[in-house]
Amino acid sequence: MLASRRRSVLAIDLGGTKIIAAAVLSTGEIISRKYSLTLADEGPRPVINRLSSAVAETMAQAKLKTSSDVVGIGIAAAGILDTNEGIITTSPNLPGWRDVPLRDIIAERLGLTTYLINDASAAALGEHRSGAGKGVDNLIYLTVSTGIGGGIIIDGELYSGADGCAGEIGHMIIETHGPQCNCGKFGCLEALASGSAMTRESVRRLNQGEKSSIVELVAGRLESITAETVSLAARQGDSLACDIVARAANYLGIGLANLVNIFNPELIVIGGGVSKMGNMLLAPTRKAVREIAFKLPARTARIVRARLGSNAGIIGAAVYVFEQQPKGGRKA
Repeated sequence: MLASRRRSVLAIDLGGTKIIAAAVLSTGEIISRKYSLTLADEGPRPVINRLSSAVAETMAQAKLKTSSDVVGIGIAAAGILDTNEGIITTSPNLPGWRDVPLRDIIAERLGLTTYLINDASAAALGEHRSGAGKGVDNLIYLTVSTGIGGGIIIDGELYSGADGCAGEIGHMIIETHGPQCNCGKFGCLEALASGSAMTRESVRRLNQGEKSSIVELVAGRLESITAETVSLAARQGDSLACDIVARAANYLGIGLANLVNIFNPELIVIGGGVSKMGNMLLAPTRKAVREIAFKLPARTARIVRARLGSNAGIIGAAVYVFEQQPKGGRKA
């Protein structure tokens, strides 16, 4: 059967560094995929123009010629979203985006029913329907990368909250006198356990005179340190890097223990770039959960890595459109 005869969702993952657009079938199969840079510093208008172009190119690649070939558009975006109204109220990764009615803008430009969903919530849906959480009724998804986001599945359905912005797990306060987060608060999980938190802690300790192979890995340019650098040094046995990873994992475990006690999930799925550290991160995280959470829910909750990688968000955005019709979209 030709792709154009099977109705697809045009799914977009809008991040601070990249825009991924894809045509996705109801089976989760991706039939075309387009990657482009966000260039977020240019502001909303140029980014929206690039997003629109990516959608058009994806349609052309998939040979989706008419609106009858397309169920709708699903946009997964980072930030605090009013999904009921289709508005990005604010996003730390998209400078200048304040109360941008992205859903309606795209619907009017492209003439297709459009939906907006938080990127981590979309990834939770993707992992639940097609990834590590398939067949599990109650799970929590965390993406641990530059920041920390989350999505919550209860009784097989995405929990979105009253305004559609539930799941901001990264902004759970872990340490009231901790470092300041990009959101402006202090001691958020994101400020303590994310990739950027590891980077910041490395630079702070190196500037205080501590020794580490991290310096050699970046040729002395501390501004070039990333979470990947810290991970590589830790794998090579560097004591400072190992301590930083262990510290972040412990904070992550504290956050997950709170979630285990509150939600009693069957499964916690960890995605995002930092999850590539594997058991170096997850083993101490699991240990902290066992030690801090109540024994029964801690014993029940399995903590695993995500399976879908960078496709989780676009698959989840497509799932959202297929399953939410005719609710919550903006018709052209």
